[in-house]
Amino acid sequence: MLVAENHAVRDELIGRIVWRLLIPAFFGLPLLGAWMWLATRRGLQPLDAVAGQIAIREPSRLHALTPAEAPEEIRPLVESINHLFSRVEHTLEAERRFTADAAHELRTPLAALGIQAQVALRAQDAEERTHAIQQLQAGADRAARLVNQLLILARIDPEKGLHKQPVLLDHLTEEICAAHGTMALDKNIHLELETAATVVSGNADMLRILLRNLIDNAIYYTPAGGRVNVQVAENSLTVTDTGPGIPAHEREQVFRRFYRLAGQEAQGSGLGLSIVARIAELHGARVELADGDGGSGLMVRVLFSSHATSPLQS
Repeated sequence: MLVAENHAVRDELIGRIVWRLLIPAFFGLPLLGAWMWLATRRGLQPLDAVAGQIAIREPSRLHALTPAEAPEEIRPLVESINHLFSRVEHTLEAERRFTADAAHELRTPLAALGIQAQVALRAQDAEERTHAIQQLQAGADRAARLVNQLLILARIDPEKGLHKQPVLLDHLTEEICAAHGTMALDKNIHLELETAATVVSGNADMLRILLRNLIDNAIYYTPAGGRVNVQVAENSLTVTDTGPGIPAHEREQVFRRFYRLAGQEAQGSGLGLSIVARIAELHGARVELADGDGGSGLMVRVLFSSHATSPLQS
């Protein structure tokens, strides 16, 4: 049986179907695209507001962003940016305080150097001139000590995390004590060292600075003929001297920068223990102050966490 089909009817039917599909699409797609564009623009307006606030603000303006009606999706982004601004503002404020304090502290020794130089120039005899030059040298040494401490503070302040590795604390302590041998001999100070083989997880450069400040301070403030004892135990480092010590009610204050005890003959920078405390903090350690042997002098002990230290097996 044969069945005949009219191609013209089929083609006409296909054409009608195609036109019915294309005409709505022809008019609908542009409208849909325009609607999507408007919706996207409206949704991105809070981001544009944030970008606009950041683009026009001065570098010194670090207050929080306040986009109007920020949708839930971008609030974590805005909060993160505001948190970053807060941290940057805190860092800049710390730098401003550090610069102001440094300028204030440097003004006094520099003025003293100028006065001593004038005294040396106006000296009438060799003895007076020699004394003035000696005072000038002592002032220059104090200024150099202060500048060195300021540079150390500027270096360690930005540190958030340290590259740590096993450090032979006993060997490092021996190295620093040997370097201070001449300083101790010049003041007729007996420098003793007791060590137990100990490994500390830390940064060798920073621990070297910590040791240098502790031993340097102990020798500096101990009168001639005194004694400084340095001891390395399994999880602690202790430096004890026979100097004037620190009254119990002032021991918390000495960790503040530029804090000096009244009535001391030796004039320090007021930075040594603040540097020690900062380095100890970076190593997860704590610093304790107590009276020295017999209730006189000062004992400074740095206590490392037990998981950060381990005795070396011989």
